[in-house]
Amino acid sequence: MPTPTAPNLRLGSAPDSWGVWFPEDDRQLPYTRFLDELAESGYEWLELGPYGYLPTDPEVLRDELGSRGLKVSGGTVFGNLHRPERFEETLRAVGRVAALAASQGARHVVLIPPLYRDEKTGAVDDVVEWDAGQWKTVHAAANRIGKRMFEEHGVRIDVHPHADTQICTQAQIEAFLDGTDPDHVSLCLDTGHVAYGGGDSLDLIGRYAERIGYVHIKQMDPGILRQVREERLGFGEAVKRGVCVEPPAGVPNPADIVTALSGLDADLFVIVEQDLYPCEPDVPLPIAVRTREYLNGCGLGARRPQP
Repeated sequence: MPTPTAPNLRLGSAPDSWGVWFPEDDRQLPYTRFLDELAESGYEWLELGPYGYLPTDPEVLRDELGSRGLKVSGGTVFGNLHRPERFEETLRAVGRVAALAASQGARHVVLIPPLYRDEKTGAVDDVVEWDAGQWKTVHAAANRIGKRMFEEHGVRIDVHPHADTQICTQAQIEAFLDGTDPDHVSLCLDTGHVAYGGGDSLDLIGRYAERIGYVHIKQMDPGILRQVREERLGFGEAVKRGVCVEPPAGVPNPADIVTALSGLDADLFVIVEQDLYPCEPDVPLPIAVRTREYLNGCGLGARRPQP
């Protein structure tokens, strides 16, 4: 008997699952190949990824996506929330992503705090924990940005807990949610990064259901997570060691996540992300197909009909 599909969940993927972390990098696929393979692997929805990787001209982007039958779920941007002198810079960065996403009919922008480690060297170059004053600044900045983006572009800001940031552990995620305005700021629940920080996605779904506006679904290898804690590894090194794995090899259990999300009174994008940077060009496509098929079996989405 086929697994019933959760009607409130829409499955998509992202450039991250093709090893794309930067707007330009000689170890990344050209965007045309990414889009071709995304469509070939059966996905309909995509997240835009780093600004500048895909075309930023709305008409060009619309043509590239439309020719492949693809649609945009949202955009992604890194933005500093804890330094007041960086606020205007962050506002501009979020605004250009919001404008591009909105031009494609999307209503979400995933906002990620910048890592306190250099993504390539792993060197710590910022504060690791926010003090009370910085938390107050963060809450106010997130609320202001969320309000502005909704008023100007009609998009929701979904803040994304991330490894090697000050919003990573369960306590940090809760502190962020408890201090921000639900009318203007939502949570992008990234199941892999929550696990990376030692948190519990099912608990967050249960207690903060009304704050979840968007989802990244991914799994982490428990053995490599132990190495991260024992060796104090940076996220870049953890990814190189294979911390992010395709389902069902890691934690949390995707089927449990899908079941919990399907019970929420909300329509949600659930975007596959498997951090693969850097990877060989032929690696992502078969993983994307197997991942979609596995998640389809959990009741998440259905294969897009191929022409």
